[in-house]
Amino acid sequence: MKKNTDSSNSLFNGFSEPDRRLIELALAVVAQIPDDEHYYRPKGIEVAAILMDFNVDLSTILAAILSDPRLVQLNLKPNIKEQFGKIVAALVKDVNWLNTITVYSLEMADQPNQTEILRRMLLSMTQDVRAVLIKLAFRIKRLRGLPRESYEIRRFIAQETLDVYAPIANRMGIHQLKWELEDMAFRYLKPQSYRRIAKSLNDNRISRENCVHRFIGLLQERLADAGIVAEISGRPKHIYSIWKKMQRKQLAIDELYDLLAVRVIVDNLTNCYATLGVVHSDWQTIPKEFDDYIANPKENGYQSLHTVILDQDGNRIEVQIRTRAMHEFAELGVAAHWSYKEGGKHDAAIEKSISSLRKLLENKDDDDTLGENFRNELFHDRVYVLTPKGQLIDLVRNATPLDFAYAIHTEIGHRCRGAKVNGRIVPLTYTLKSGEQVEILTAKDGGPNRNWIDLNLGYLKTSAAISKVKSWFKNQQQTQNITAGKAILDKESRRLGLKTPNLMELAKYFKQPDTDKLLEAIGRNDISARQLALFFKIPELEVAAVKKQLPKLTNKSIVSVDGVDNVLTTFASCCLPVQGDEIIGYISLKKGITVHRKSCENITHLRLEKQVRLVSVSWGEKKSSYFVPIVIQTFSAQNVLSDVTQILSQAKIHIANASLDTHPDFSAVLNLTIQITNTDQLSQVLNKISCLPNIVDVKRKT
Repeated sequence: MKKNTDSSNSLFNGFSEPDRRLIELALAVVAQIPDDEHYYRPKGIEVAAILMDFNVDLSTILAAILSDPRLVQLNLKPNIKEQFGKIVAALVKDVNWLNTITVYSLEMADQPNQTEILRRMLLSMTQDVRAVLIKLAFRIKRLRGLPRESYEIRRFIAQETLDVYAPIANRMGIHQLKWELEDMAFRYLKPQSYRRIAKSLNDNRISRENCVHRFIGLLQERLADAGIVAEISGRPKHIYSIWKKMQRKQLAIDELYDLLAVRVIVDNLTNCYATLGVVHSDWQTIPKEFDDYIANPKENGYQSLHTVILDQDGNRIEVQIRTRAMHEFAELGVAAHWSYKEGGKHDAAIEKSISSLRKLLENKDDDDTLGENFRNELFHDRVYVLTPKGQLIDLVRNATPLDFAYAIHTEIGHRCRGAKVNGRIVPLTYTLKSGEQVEILTAKDGGPNRNWIDLNLGYLKTSAAISKVKSWFKNQQQTQNITAGKAILDKESRRLGLKTPNLMELAKYFKQPDTDKLLEAIGRNDISARQLALFFKIPELEVAAVKKQLPKLTNKSIVSVDGVDNVLTTFASCCLPVQGDEIIGYISLKKGITVHRKSCENITHLRLEKQVRLVSVSWGEKKSSYFVPIVIQTFSAQNVLSDVTQILSQAKIHIANASLDTHPDFSAVLNLTIQITNTDQLSQVLNKISCLPNIVDVKRKT
């Protein structure tokens, strides 16, 4: 039972006695696992040993030990929460999930967007970022044991490391893990290139070290003479980063100037430029290799002076100069990890979590406040789900299966009729969670439901999906209007016994940009059948003949025509003139004089050749009543009909018909047709209605 706990205990000498007792308890738990000489996967104690190099806290060490995947073999499994606390139990749960996730596939190597979504999903689904740190240590140990595995497994694990886990280490600012992950993965993926670069570095290692040490010594003397206090060190290069630069610049290894690199850290900004002056005055420089990222910081905020000099032997040495604050930002802020190296954008939540992790790595005390900073910080506004084929989809938080369907393809969204999440049927309003697999059930044809764009019903959360649904309904309405417009135009042509006019000519006359817009306007009744009839030319002689044949009335009419008050007249149904309106007459073939309001669109849009049929008309002495449609818009439908009816009753105005249309947000539109005697009476009653509560607008319908 004791196994190697004595040697293991020596790893944890830096902890206090109470902490060591907890560690010994965790070691005793894993000591119950039976030995298996064929078991090649990393053990928790081995992972904890790797993490000790990072001065991690007690909870991280305990979780690493207790995340040993072999614990599932025990008949009597330990109660981790009871023995070690809820933080350790949560960490173990997260690490076990990370160790069993199987989303990655080799096809993702050529799909940067998919690997980025996977990285975000892993970070978003862990409650504590320290679990990711433990997972990275597990991956280091896994890579160290890969020589025992088959070629296929080596290739898969190495590629997954480069695509997923090295960028996560980089993002978290844990450079030592990042470099080791990259170099070991590269060793398995490109063994020949790895050995060639490693041999070249080894062959020239002593020469390079001597060159750098000699330059550092000389620069230290020059800066001391100038009164500048500086911390100078060599900057190591790693095999994978060297290979990437060789590929990017298409250079051989001996042509890379920054294999020799020195970093200078000074106290203030003034000394940055003073140091640069010393370097440029005492050594020959390569002008095209100078960059001032202090005066012109990178977009992510990275600041430093970069220059390249030639030493006395002709060696090119890169020199970076920065203040302590700039260096800490480069090492601990976003500039050193994902924004600087991966080209991503600044993310305050990520920077905060990385900063908290760094503080925790520097402090062995299990700080609950810092621990809380890791929870729900990264990508808390996103959710990451999978298609049945394993493709990752990035959605907004609280997204639904319907949002997912539209993210896959617009037509999938339109024809969506149901959804399964992890194989179980769910409502289309179900709130998706990261890591769930979603399958959309579709109809062969059909379209979306109008309820989907009602925000109160919760079908859609993404603006892009809502926009697609609205666009579908708009297009459907346009198609229906075009079809209706064709039918109306054909019907009007047949009624007049004429051929269908040239559509382009008709579109130009009605000021429409194209024939589709013309037909759509006809279908919407923006262009009425009467307006279409006016387009068909009627000879002026026919107009004169019609004037002569106008029937006369024995009694006076409501309207007089050119001073004559016994001419047959009818009121136009398109504008419904009321006594008091400015009016004009139009000679029709069958109805005598049709009386319009002068503002009627049928009159204002009348073609020049048709204007000969207009005649002057005026209101006569005879009084009459008129039916006028009005429309009332209101915030609330409650009591609106009874309130309006009461006002009309008091004014002794008859209501011919009424209809009330209510909307989901409780607003409403009330359409009334009322009987009045003149425009003054109409104006008075509209003013009274407008004073009612909740009324938005009231007007005469035109």
